[in-house]
Amino acid sequence: MTLVMVVTTMAIFATMALALVRALKGPTIYDRINAVNVFGTKTVLIIALITYITGHADLIDVALVYALINFIAVVTVLKLAKTRDLASSADVADGAVEHD
Repeated sequence: MTLVMVVTTMAIFATMALALVRALKGPTIYDRINAVNVFGTKTVLIIALITYITGHADLIDVALVYALINFIAVVTVLKLAKTRDLASSADVADGAVEHD
């Protein structure tokens, strides 16, 4: 069981390193955002793995909160990359304005 945990941990850290390289090299902003999302997902996996190894079920809550923060951050950055303004709605940014 210990060998499986070590191999799993090393595989997760290897994919985190590859995601970090992709986040730094690009070439587009969407590749970088996707790499940061992958890095955040792998961090949640590491926290879950630590929870399993130590037996402390309290850390699962930390993993869930981190996953939610990662999701909200990625959606926010994607909106910022698309519209260049966080306050505007997508309809106004595309030029379609509703009239009552």
